[in-house]
Amino acid sequence: MDNRKLYLTPEGAERLRAELAQLTGPRRKALAERLHHAVRQGDLSENADYIAAKEEQAFLEGRILELETVLREAVIIEGDGPTGVVDLGSEVVVAEDGRSPETFVLVGVKEADPRRGRISHESPIGRALMGRRVGETAIAVTPGGELRFTILEVRARGGGVSSP
Repeated sequence: MDNRKLYLTPEGAERLRAELAQLTGPRRKALAERLHHAVRQGDLSENADYIAAKEEQAFLEGRILELETVLREAVIIEGDGPTGVVDLGSEVVVAEDGRSPETFVLVGVKEADPRRGRISHESPIGRALMGRRVGETAIAVTPGGELRFTILEVRARGGGVSSP
């Protein structure tokens, strides 16, 4: 891993723990059984089931190592109630130049899912919003051009709201 910190919401950490439990339990056991069955078929050099299972095992073990590392090194974002300032874990309602308001949740890189409104604090929009307050304008420089957002509300993770 590189030197930058990994941030997770408590919900994101729980999702990763659940995935890890699934991979190290039922998935690993099923794959071991599949490998055992493939080995019993004989010649491994031309055994497509064995080759596919070994490739899947490598992927599975790699994902397990990645999840263990992320969970060990992650900083869990804890919301302390409304602060009025956009920060990691904040839910932010913004309006872009006359368009309908949009809501974003600022999360760490590992939890980013822009289609669900969960944007990384390291993305152009996330960087533009960080540290801003209600009523301020944030300007994000994106590959598609410059975007201007007016911040309408900032909700802390705990459900508190900051608005004018």
